[in-house]
Amino acid sequence: MGSSSRKVVFVGFNQDNGCVACGTERGFRVYNCEPFKETFRRELISSIGGGGDGGGIGIVEMVFRSNILAIVGGGSNPRYPPNKVIIWDDHQGRCIGELSFRAQVRAVRVSRDKIVVVLEHKIFVYDFPADLKLIHQMETIPNAKGLVALSSSTSPGNGNSVLVCPGLHRGEVRVEHLSADKGNKTNVIAAHDSHLACLALTSDGHRLATSSDKGTLVRIFNTLDGTRLQELRRGADRAQIYSLAFSPNAQWLSLSSDKGTVHVFGLRTFASQDDREDAAHLAYNQLSKDDNNRGIFDSDSSGFLSSNPGSSLSFLKGVLPSYFSSEWSFAQFHLPEEIRAVVAFGAQKNTVLILGTDGSFYKCSFDPLHGGEMVQQEFIKFVRPYEDETQL
Repeated sequence: MGSSSRKVVFVGFNQDNGCVACGTERGFRVYNCEPFKETFRRELISSIGGGGDGGGIGIVEMVFRSNILAIVGGGSNPRYPPNKVIIWDDHQGRCIGELSFRAQVRAVRVSRDKIVVVLEHKIFVYDFPADLKLIHQMETIPNAKGLVALSSSTSPGNGNSVLVCPGLHRGEVRVEHLSADKGNKTNVIAAHDSHLACLALTSDGHRLATSSDKGTLVRIFNTLDGTRLQELRRGADRAQIYSLAFSPNAQWLSLSSDKGTVHVFGLRTFASQDDREDAAHLAYNQLSKDDNNRGIFDSDSSGFLSSNPGSSLSFLKGVLPSYFSSEWSFAQFHLPEEIRAVVAFGAQKNTVLILGTDGSFYKCSFDPLHGGEMVQQEFIKFVRPYEDETQL
């Protein structure tokens, strides 16, 4: 995610949320999340390529915890042209490859065997890291935000992954099942009536979360057949959704927006028997309280009972407008509204990591049985407005 801050140009998590990558006006940095500490930083004003005064990096995509990164110039004085993706080997301290385009690069996503580059009207998929051969391309509706998501849990060499991006029409999501041996399969999901604002995938690519530029609803879909599984309500008024994130076991979804509230929602799909037992315990505790139908207890084939709060009129689902039947967030954390935040789930169970483009890091925990306001466990200001960039 980008920022207009003089120092921080980009912040983002790696594929397993164990690291944070940060692009600044003078280079880039990588931090370990738990415990939060700087791993390394690179000053690029004179150290890459020689010549030129620019050092701004606008995109930094890590390849899990390896020494390979994909970077794109950005900020007020970019180190590289914004139409190039630089493949950087930090062990060697140099560029080992590049991809050039005719238009500005809006986003980059990397898995163990693919690199995806997003332009405003096109998306390119390359074999990675072997030969950077172009293996797929597609056109999209104008996509200035660079909306895209790529599944991350494919094992090296099997070549199977899921990619989602805007389709050719407003509110459509194109789902690409990329297979090395069976060919690609494309599905189109009519997710919203208005333009898309945010996309997220589970690590295996089986579940998709979407929001529109209205910012009131989040919808969960099965990527295999396009079935809508759940509808979640952030609020009643319009908002700009900054990020969506699934927990590793797909039990929870987190959301950040310009309203300054980070939300956590309970989802209907669980990965393990332990999670189902947690859900059953949660449902029992909620049902033992008479609190005006606070919970929506919709059973599905996995045996999940949703823990998200809903309207007291939710029993009239299908009769009243969707406002009364959609599910509200289970837990919340409040930030200053001016902070653009990216969210992820931590390695510790029931924790949320929040990354602000003002250079702030929060770690919060939520009660998986009762929800409510999250508890702040950690706060770190990892980029300060007037720090000396030459000092670690």
